[in-house]
Amino acid sequence: MQASSDLSLITLLIDASIPVQLVMLVLLGISILSWTYIFSKRATLKRANEQTRRFEDDFWAGGDLSVLQQAVATRRAEHGALARIFDAGMTEFVKARRNSGGGEAMLDGPRRAMRATYQREMDSLESHLNFLASAGSVSPYIGLLGTVWGIMHAFIGLSSMQQATLSAVAPGIAEALIATAIGLFAAIPAVVAYNRYTNEIDRLSIRFDSFIDEFLNILQRQVR
Repeated sequence: MQASSDLSLITLLIDASIPVQLVMLVLLGISILSWTYIFSKRATLKRANEQTRRFEDDFWAGGDLSVLQQAVATRRAEHGALARIFDAGMTEFVKARRNSGGGEAMLDGPRRAMRATYQREMDSLESHLNFLASAGSVSPYIGLLGTVWGIMHAFIGLSSMQQATLSAVAPGIAEALIATAIGLFAAIPAVVAYNRYTNEIDRLSIRFDSFIDEFLNILQRQVR
C-alpha cells in the first residue's frame, strides 16, 4: 500500500526533481496555449465557412452587384473574408470605370486589390498555425529532455546505495516517463489540429481563388 501511494501520479509530480518539474510546467503551458488556439481557430474557421457560403449564395443569386457591395460595405466584419475580397475589387472597379471609362486595363486595379485583400485574409486565417506546428514538433523533445534528466538523476541516486532494488529506482524512472507522456499529450492534439485546419484553410483558399477569377470574368464582360 505504501509503494502504491508513493507511485501515485500526484506524489510523483510533487517529488520530481526541479529540472523535471520545470519541463512539465513548460509543457503544461504549451498544452494550454495549444488548446486555446485549437478552440479559437475551430470557431474562426466554422464562422469563415458559414460566411463564405452565405456570400456565395447572395452573389450568385443574380442581384445588382452595386447593391450587394453597399450591403457588404456597411457590415464588412459580418459578411466575412470573401465579401471583403469582393468589396475591394468592386470598389477599385468603380473607381477605374469612373476615371478611365473603359478598356481591359481597368481590370488591373480590381485584380491587385482583390489579391492584396486575399493575402491579408489568408494571413488572418493562418494565424497561430505556426505555433501548433511548433508545439507538435518540439513538445516530444522537451518531454524527452525531462525523461533523460529524470532517469539520469535516478541512476545517480542509485549509485550511492549499497543495494540496488526496483523499489529504489522505480519512482525516479516513473517521474521521468511522466515528462514524455505530458510532451506527447501536448504534441498529438496540436499536430492533429494543425493538419485539419491547414486542410480547411486550403479549401477556403481554393474557393477564394475561384471567386476572384470568376468575378474578374464578370467585370471583363462589363467593360466590353
